[in-house]
Amino acid sequence: MNKEFNNGSIWVFHGEQGRFSSGVFTSQQIAEEWIKKHKLSGLLTEYPLNKGVYDWALENDLFSIKKDSHKSSQFIQGFTSGSQEHFHYEYGELI
Repeated sequence: MNKEFNNGSIWVFHGEQGRFSSGVFTSQQIAEEWIKKHKLSGLLTEYPLNKGVYDWALENDLFSIKKDSHKSSQFIQGFTSGSQEHFHYEYGELI
């Protein structure tokens, strides 16, 4: 997969049924230790630093604009990419 985090990346944990993210980490390992410690369920996702996921996906040819609505602020603010590294956890264990 062609993906680059030129300015680094962070890991964000979003707990199951959580409205907001509950943790931000500098490494996957640190995040996983915290997830295991508290037996959490949710999603851990890698995000580029200093760049929105929409722009990152465009720059890495992981998304292409096919409709005018793909340029709207509403679309961009809700954009996520399955190409981001991500892991699912249940009760602290990777599933």
